[in-house]
Amino acid sequence: MRLPLAGTETRVNAGNEANEYMVEVVEKAKSIGRKENLVGWYHSHPGYGCWMSGIDCSTQMLNQQYQEPWLAVIIDPVRTCSAGKVDIGAFRTYPEGYKPPQSQDGGGEYQPIPLHKIEDFGVHAEQYYTLDVSIFKSSTDAALLDNLWNTYWVHTLSSSPLTTNRGFVAGQLSDVAAKLEQAGESAASVASGGGMGGQRGVLARKGAESSLTKVARDASTAALEQAKGMVSHLVKDALFNASSASGLHVSVGGDAVMQDADAVA
Repeated sequence: MRLPLAGTETRVNAGNEANEYMVEVVEKAKSIGRKENLVGWYHSHPGYGCWMSGIDCSTQMLNQQYQEPWLAVIIDPVRTCSAGKVDIGAFRTYPEGYKPPQSQDGGGEYQPIPLHKIEDFGVHAEQYYTLDVSIFKSSTDAALLDNLWNTYWVHTLSSSPLTTNRGFVAGQLSDVAAKLEQAGESAASVASGGGMGGQRGVLARKGAESSLTKVARDASTAALEQAKGMVSHLVKDALFNASSASGLHVSVGGDAVMQDADAVA
C-alpha cells in the first residue's frame, strides 16, 4: 500500500500521518477478520544502492518500538535495470544503546556509492544490520509475468541495456572520474608530505591506497555491466539478424563471457 508521506529523490520521511494511516489499516483489517498484518515498509534508492540513511534508521527504529516483527526493505530500480538482477536489501535496527561487534558494518558486501552519498553511507552502519533476502514466485506472480511477457515481449527483445541505461552509465563514469581525481589529490598530498612518518604516515598511505582500490572496483563494476550489455546486443544480433560473426568471443577480466555466437543460434 502507498503511505501518505513526504518524499523526494534523496529522502523519504514518514511522519505522524503515515503512522496513523498504518494503525488504521491494521485495525480495519482485524475488524473484518483478515489475518494478514503489516510487517514492514519499503522505499527505493534509485542509483545509489541499498543501505540505510540516518532518516531510514530513525523511521525503522521508531516503528520497531511499536510493531514486531518489522523490517525495512530498500530497492534500487536503476541498478536493477543496469545489472540485470534485482538489487534489494532488507534491514533492521539494533536496540537503542546496543554496541554491535566491530566486524558488523551494516552495509553488507561492497557496493559502489556515488560521491555525493559517501558522507551519509556508513555513518549509521552501527545502528542497523542486514537480513538475508530470498525471492520466490507464486502461481499468481507467474501468471502476471506471463501476461506482461505476452504484451511486451517485442519491446523486451528489441531493447538494449546500452541505450536504456545510458543516463545511469554516464553518471557512473562521471562519478568514477571525480573519485579518481579525489584519490589522486589524496595520494599527491601524502607524497608531498614525505617527512610525515610514524603511525600517522602509515595511516595516510593506507587511506590513499584504499581510495584507489575502491575507485578501481567501481570502474570494474561499470565496465562489467557494459560488457554484459554488449554481449546481450551481440547475441540478439546473431539470433535475429543472421549475423555472419563466427566464433564470437568476449572476455572480461580474464573470464570468457560468451563464445561461438553461431552455436547459440
